[in-house]
Amino acid sequence: MHTPHSPVQVMGIDAGGTMTDTFFVREDGAFVVGKAQSNPGDESQAIYESSIDALLEWNRQVDDVFPELLTCVYSGTAMLNRVVQRKGLDVGLMCNRGFEDIHSMGRAAQSYLGYALEERIHLNCHRYEEPLVPLSRTRGVTERTDVQGQVVIPLREEEVRVATRELVARGSKAIVISLLQSHKNDKSELRARDICREELTAMGLTIPVFATVDYYPSRKETHRTNTTILEAYAAEPSRETLKKVSDRFKKHGAKFDLRVMATHGGTIGWKAKELARTIVSGPIGGVIGSKFLGEKLGYDNIACSDIGGTSFDMAIITKGNFAIQSDPDMARLLLSLPLVAMDSVGAGAGSFIRIDPYSKAIKLGPDSAGYRVGMCWADSGLDTVSVSDCHVVLGYLNPDNFLGGAIKLDVNRARKYLKEQIADPLGLTVEDAAAGVIELLDLNLREYMRSTISAKGYNPADFVCFSYGGAGPVHTYGYTEGLNFKDVVVPAWAAGFSAFGCACAEYEYRYDKSVDLGVGPKASDAEKIAACKTLTEAWGDLAEKVIEEFIINGFKPEDVLLSPGYRMQFMGQLNDLEINSPVTNASTLEDWDQLVRAFEDRYARVYASSASSPELGFGVTGAIMRGSVISSKPELPEEPDAGPIPPPEALIGSRPFYRHKAWQDAKIWSMEALKAGNRVVGPAIVESPSTTFIVPLGFETYCDTHRLFHLKEIKEGAKS
Repeated sequence: MHTPHSPVQVMGIDAGGTMTDTFFVREDGAFVVGKAQSNPGDESQAIYESSIDALLEWNRQVDDVFPELLTCVYSGTAMLNRVVQRKGLDVGLMCNRGFEDIHSMGRAAQSYLGYALEERIHLNCHRYEEPLVPLSRTRGVTERTDVQGQVVIPLREEEVRVATRELVARGSKAIVISLLQSHKNDKSELRARDICREELTAMGLTIPVFATVDYYPSRKETHRTNTTILEAYAAEPSRETLKKVSDRFKKHGAKFDLRVMATHGGTIGWKAKELARTIVSGPIGGVIGSKFLGEKLGYDNIACSDIGGTSFDMAIITKGNFAIQSDPDMARLLLSLPLVAMDSVGAGAGSFIRIDPYSKAIKLGPDSAGYRVGMCWADSGLDTVSVSDCHVVLGYLNPDNFLGGAIKLDVNRARKYLKEQIADPLGLTVEDAAAGVIELLDLNLREYMRSTISAKGYNPADFVCFSYGGAGPVHTYGYTEGLNFKDVVVPAWAAGFSAFGCACAEYEYRYDKSVDLGVGPKASDAEKIAACKTLTEAWGDLAEKVIEEFIINGFKPEDVLLSPGYRMQFMGQLNDLEINSPVTNASTLEDWDQLVRAFEDRYARVYASSASSPELGFGVTGAIMRGSVISSKPELPEEPDAGPIPPPEALIGSRPFYRHKAWQDAKIWSMEALKAGNRVVGPAIVESPSTTFIVPLGFETYCDTHRLFHLKEIKEGAKS
């Protein structure tokens, strides 16, 4: 039943570097998307303005709607930006004596992370970022635990007291403790933590102390140390941002507890102990939204593609699951976080365009105009043309409807600078230069998608492609053309899709722990049972941490649904796989066989069953515990089919559109006015205040009852 005052239940937020999107869902399944320019100084203000923008469509006020909300999930890039710009807290690091340089040296990989291949292969391009903790705030203490977890040199406690006082004297506002092999035996590190806290109390200080085993008890010292430093350096200041956002909601009568999107694809409370898990949350929202839609629509294999102003992010969902990386990199740091596996190209709709002075080839990015759009915006303050200038010149974008008309774009200004900077040096007309740039970008993205899917042993024909992000629908036809996807889907709410994904995510905490269990090909039954016992003990430790997090957020232990997992590999192989455990408690030979069978099934799906090597034996490398509680989720809209012919009021005019060396007259349709079942044949442009969907000659689209637009290539019209 659609009533004007059906209560609004769910809200998602995606606070990006350019735009802040909000997504509201009513009890009856109807939803609205809002947009506002981001405000790094006060995110709560941008969220408030974006909410007003969204709720205008329902003629509702923020003060009426916020008290109705049952749940709200935030995602943003503020923490990541804080790390990239090195604007975090002054942290002190305590480590083993003789290993004081471990954080500054990093791993060799950190000198070229995020670089293109041509820069990776030249040593003179490699460089290290400034360490988060300088050597002046690093102190070593005598202690040594060996790789088996045996304490070889006991902790010298007096050195911990001296180190604590020196770190405070050097201006540390938080202290991180990371000792070698503490994931195998945590006693020395926990003792150092307690002494450090005692010393701080004696000095009358309330500085937070972070021991790596309390947060990330995993092997690989650099990863573990980096991640715990992030917790102190960036997560604590970000907590202030989240508190401000939460307070703004409370001021307008909200009763819910704010949740934040975490790297593993679940959401956690903003009061969570481990906030570094929320370092990158925006792009992950899109993957979760795609999985949610896929489950509702019966799609098993999905290629997720998200184009914003600065990058093209891609993830693959196979058999309804996305992959999780256990030691990813972020902001050129190697980390110990479970992260939804995503690939990113530094080319988006705002990427700058330059001509390489030597090869005379067009070079896109990697830097971008971001929220300043391009030379087509007179107030941008830029001096280099961007991909957006090409969109405007070619007639893709309506210069009067950018961000719903909030920013007016100047076509002649874009033409002038494109002519000077790109067209004249290449001896081309302005149109052909701009069209060449768009084709180059689309080709790059298409080849990237093709190679990413093929490299994992799949064929695009087995996948449905979801295209979203503010600039996704402008490029969908270009980067999917000829890949023969089973279907290409553009949601009507593409611009706010990551915010929608946040609202679809489970309220879920996840903890991981390294375990080193080798069960060889000739292992006895007793050894297999012992491995089960060690894994079950690790699950027990992690379950306590998960339940503690939910208690902090006001839940009872009995509200929490626990689901254990593990990471396993064939012994001697480099990569392990994450498996959801078929048993909740492993103690028998039969349990061990079930764990192995679940791993072999997953291995066969990810690689191939012929690659299985059970004769090598099995290694369990990690224990995983997830805990979740029931939370409200969006309902998919369901509209009656109105037939293929769009209503006359949906046609809002026409505009010349340049492609394949010719101007064509494209019909302009209002996305909001198109009804379920309507079919639109190219050349056409479907406009909404937050995005533009291009349907060129040779393509058609229809809108289904869930307001998803399906893009199809039609051969009979495919002539230029």
